[in-house]
Amino acid sequence: MTNLDHGKFTRVTTTFHSLLALDVFLLFFTGYSITFNDELWWLLTLMGGNEGVTTLHRIAGFGLIALIGFWMILMITTDTGRSNFTEIMPGGDDVKAFIQDVQFVLGSADERHPNAKQFAGGDHDDIPLLSYVGKGVVFIFAIELFLLTISGLLIWSKTGLMQYFATKTAAMAFVTFHGLLGVIMLMGVMFHVFEHGFHPAFYPVEPKAFIPRELIPETHTDGGIEALELAPSWRTVSNVMGVLTVIGIVGVMLGSVFDEGYPVPRELAVGGGPESLLLTIAINAGIFVLFVGLVLSMYGNLLRVRWERRLEEERRQPTATDGGQPDDD
Repeated sequence: MTNLDHGKFTRVTTTFHSLLALDVFLLFFTGYSITFNDELWWLLTLMGGNEGVTTLHRIAGFGLIALIGFWMILMITTDTGRSNFTEIMPGGDDVKAFIQDVQFVLGSADERHPNAKQFAGGDHDDIPLLSYVGKGVVFIFAIELFLLTISGLLIWSKTGLMQYFATKTAAMAFVTFHGLLGVIMLMGVMFHVFEHGFHPAFYPVEPKAFIPRELIPETHTDGGIEALELAPSWRTVSNVMGVLTVIGIVGVMLGSVFDEGYPVPRELAVGGGPESLLLTIAINAGIFVLFVGLVLSMYGNLLRVRWERRLEEERRQPTATDGGQPDDD
């Protein structure tokens, strides 16, 4: 390990991250197998058809509400939660980091601001918990999840929604908003998977997102970023995943515009869209990127389990009287 691997999050935070990722992936797989049912017919069939997918989507929705409620209570009632909330709040240094980043790109600054260095390899005391970019991601995802939850609850019963808002047009506006917001978040999650799953320093997964900080030493004697070696497969895999991410994002955008009906109302859709092989491939490419994200999340938790077992074995291993490791029989 290097000093890039100092811990960031508590055990509760890493567990919450994994559960939230699993729930959001299930929401995407169920919601968009309905949205793009022509292109994702195989996924719709795999999850039990319209009735099965709708049931799973609602279960995942209730799971999301439970996770958000738990996290809000945790942030309010615990000292660690309140301190973490303070850590992710944007401040003056984040504004300075953004300005210095612009200057760095334009060539008028020699280096990036510490609040912009998420993977800098420096001492953990000099680099904040999250860069200003990371804080932005947290706030964007939080707002999107909140709005998706509210709009999802409002459209739970379309009949009741129409009665409440008096007109079908007003009710459909919430349906459209829910669907389009989901499309935007879907594209953001695809980019998030690529950004964190294929960063050259952590490929194929970022350990600190899954291993709690109490299990990772804050100091390392085996070097810093200069001790890292680039994985031989990184260039090929990252190029392929980058292409699939771009194709998936473009495919989801086009599918949302051209597909008639949900999430774009029939009156707003282009209509008679390109039900072609290329659009089908593009949307499936996006779903594949999400599936890779799910696999990487499971792999990250596997790394945590293996790391915990290794630490437990080291604690149980007797130490030689001279301070070295005992010889194996």
